[in-house]
Amino acid sequence: MAISAKTTDKTVTIYINGRFDFSSQRDFREVYRHCNEAGQVFHVDMSQTEYMDSSALGMLLLLKEHAESCKGRAEIRNPSPQVKKILEMVNFDRQFTIT
Repeated sequence: MAISAKTTDKTVTIYINGRFDFSSQRDFREVYRHCNEAGQVFHVDMSQTEYMDSSALGMLLLLKEHAESCKGRAEIRNPSPQVKKILEMVNFDRQFTIT
């Protein structure tokens, strides 16, 4: 598992490669916790995410709360087919923009 981020202007793109589970919690939080500029947009690129568990869903919700506290938003980008299926099963398509 590897989590990395790229920041441009008010956009932070978070890349999640491999497994996204409880062991990712600290690394995931670290890539965005200092990004709290008004209007900050977070894109979570899940094109290389092979697996996610319920703790990963919770981490996405915490990111969404963080983004909203900055008057921004969080979006999920390019989920792999298996991850997209999980996101749809738990109705995250109602919580996030998924593209």
